[in-house]
Amino acid sequence: MNDPHPPVVLIGVGEMGGVFARALLKAGNTVVPVIRATPMVEVAARTPEPILVLIAVGEDDLDGVLSSLPTPWKERVVLIQNELLPRDWVRHGITDPTVGVIWFEKKRGTDTKVIVSSPFAGPRAQFLVDALNGDHIDAHVVGSDEIIDELVAKNLYILVANIAGLETGGSVGDLWASHEDLARSVGTEVLAIQEYLVGSEVDADAAYRSMIAAFDGDPEHGTTGRSAPRRLQRALGHARDAGIEVPTLTEIARAHSLDV
Repeated sequence: MNDPHPPVVLIGVGEMGGVFARALLKAGNTVVPVIRATPMVEVAARTPEPILVLIAVGEDDLDGVLSSLPTPWKERVVLIQNELLPRDWVRHGITDPTVGVIWFEKKRGTDTKVIVSSPFAGPRAQFLVDALNGDHIDAHVVGSDEIIDELVAKNLYILVANIAGLETGGSVGDLWASHEDLARSVGTEVLAIQEYLVGSEVDADAAYRSMIAAFDGDPEHGTTGRSAPRRLQRALGHARDAGIEVPTLTEIARAHSLDV
């Protein structure tokens, strides 16, 4: 008899991975965890055909995980990282992943906090949306042609909040209410970099609408954190590669003694 709930492989069992594990377990799925010390090849030998392989590591670790991902799993990949764009999976031979743009957060010792509904696209999108909705986390399915705009919008939100936040501190609500000019100056340069990384024009107006909706959804959310300097330096590196002038990002980096 076929198992009505095929196993799910979960790579990365931190706070975000835990949110998905709980939702998937509540939906009746078997979850096979893969932590940093787990040999993926051995897990793939035991679980060659999971319904999906959810990669829940941080963006800094994504490239290393994808480079060592067992071939049988590449058709089942789910990606949920920040700063994610198609080039990040295409270079690893992954052609049709399921992609989620995560608009909820989970910090240690706190409940999951939904900012706005999280869009998912790809072959396993509905499966994941059903699991999350079943655990009272708002998510929805979008078309594969829409997900790049959704990724760009999340990247705009993360990068504007983090990079402008190096200057302003405080919350995203304060940033937009009191420092909109700075936020838009950072945003203009961020979107120019996003267009270079995507390889085509992006819908700036839609990205700003999504960013502002997320600001409104959680106005007390802090602007910056440990990752902010790395995000700024990554953005500067992309700008150098593309030959894009980014005077606002450069000025902020210099003000915080970061390499430019």
